[in-house]
Amino acid sequence: MREQRSENRDQFSSIAVPASLISVLCFLMLSCAAFGQQSMGSVATHDALVTGGLEVHGEKASLVSNASITAYSSTAPVALERGGEVLVCATSQFHLLHSGAGESLSFGLDRGAIEIRSPSQPQDVILTPDLRFTLATQGKLDLRVRVTLDGDTCVDNAGAEAPTLQISDVFSSASYSLTAGQHVLFEHGDLHQVVDRETSSCGCPAALPVTQAAVVGSGSPAAVAAAQNPFPVAVSQGLAPEAAPANSPPVGQEHVQVADTLAYGASQPNTSSEPGPWAPPVQAAAVSTQPPPSPPGAHEIFGAVGRFFHKLFHPKS
Repeated sequence: MREQRSENRDQFSSIAVPASLISVLCFLMLSCAAFGQQSMGSVATHDALVTGGLEVHGEKASLVSNASITAYSSTAPVALERGGEVLVCATSQFHLLHSGAGESLSFGLDRGAIEIRSPSQPQDVILTPDLRFTLATQGKLDLRVRVTLDGDTCVDNAGAEAPTLQISDVFSSASYSLTAGQHVLFEHGDLHQVVDRETSSCGCPAALPVTQAAVVGSGSPAAVAAAQNPFPVAVSQGLAPEAAPANSPPVGQEHVQVADTLAYGASQPNTSSEPGPWAPPVQAAAVSTQPPPSPPGAHEIFGAVGRFFHKLFHPKS
C-alpha cells in the first residue's frame, strides 16, 4: 500500500502545470482579494478625476483601495460607506485609504481644502504635507482643513461633539492638541506659529448665489460664464495657482510690444482750434508740382539702338 501511494505521488509531481494556468490562478486570487475588500465610499466621475483601486459603474466610482480624487471646478462629494461624507473642494487633491482594522480611514490632503463629516473611528488619520492628525478621543467629525500654496494650514474642529485631535509635525517632535470647537491657523504648517483665533473659513468656497443661478439658466454664453465665475474663488482662497492672462505669451517666449507714434501733417490738420502742448509742430514735406517724366517713345528707342551699332563698327568716329 505504501508503494502504491509513493507511485501515485511521483506520478502527480511529474505532471507539468502550464505557465498560463499559473498566471490565471494568480489573477483570480488577486481579484478575489480585491473584491473581498470593503469599499470605502463612492464619488461621481463627472465631479472629479478618480484613480487608484476602483470599481466604476456608469458615472459612479466605488473607492476600494488607495483612491486619489482631484476635484474639477466645483466641490466633489465623496459618500463614505461607514456613514457621512467628505467634500473635496474645487481643484483640491485628496487621497482615501484604509487605516488599520475595521472602518478606520486615512484622509490625505495634498493641496486645497476638504470637509469631513462622519462619526470618527479609533484609527482615523488625517494627513497634510506638513502635519499628521490622530484622534485622542472619539466623537463626530465636523472637520475643515485647508492648505494654501505657501503652506498655511487652516483647521476648524467644529461642533461640541468633535473629538480632540492630536497634531504632530512630520518633520520634528512638535505637537499640538486641538479640542472641540477650536479654529486655528498654522502659519506655513509650523506648529510653533499658531493663530488660535482664526476667523477665515477653512472649508470649501460658498456655493453659487440664487441670483447668479437664475442668470445661468437663461443668459447668453458670456453672461453664463460671468455668473458662474464672477471672481476666481479657488484662486483667491489659495486652492489653485493664478492662471496667466489669455493674451499672455507662452512660457519661454519673448513678448514683443510694438509702439507707434501718431503725428499730424499739413495734409491732416488738427481739428481743434489750438494745438495741445503734447503735439510738437510737424513740418510738411515739400510737394513737387512738375508732372512725372513720360516713358521714351519708339523713335527714341530705335535711335539709341542705331547709335550703339554705329559706335560698335566705327569706334574712331
